[in-house]
Amino acid sequence: MFDSLKEKVEETIAKSDLTSTEKMQRICDDLKTTIDYYDWVGFYFKNGDKRELKLGPYAGEPTDHTIIPFGKGICGQVAESNQNFVVPDVHAQDNYIACSLTVKSEIVVPLFKNGENIGQIDIDSNTPDPFSESDERFLEFVNEKVAEIL
Repeated sequence: MFDSLKEKVEETIAKSDLTSTEKMQRICDDLKTTIDYYDWVGFYFKNGDKRELKLGPYAGEPTDHTIIPFGKGICGQVAESNQNFVVPDVHAQDNYIACSLTVKSEIVVPLFKNGENIGQIDIDSNTPDPFSESDERFLEFVNEKVAEIL
């Protein structure tokens, strides 16, 4: 599954008729529709010089969390730690921002450009503990490809 999605991501990144925002939107849509436990897929980016993240392209239910301060929630923690964060059970996390009552688990992988953490990909799942090391490696690949167009 991830191998065919990697090809699709590379094809999307290579499209010269799409803007970088349109490419990221297509990637979000493809991930959400292809992987049944990816219920919300989105990119957050550092908001200029502010210590906060701003929501970019996403696929899934609309969220009120369009701005997330560094350190707050899973996304805000990844902005500071520069590390992948896999949450098998969001209800067991003290510093969790609930986007939806149906979300059971989350994975956030930082996006680096020239060694700097400029954003992240965030996946919410309504399935308890679905994420594996394969998801982490795949999302790292996605972020490497997205960094090429930013």
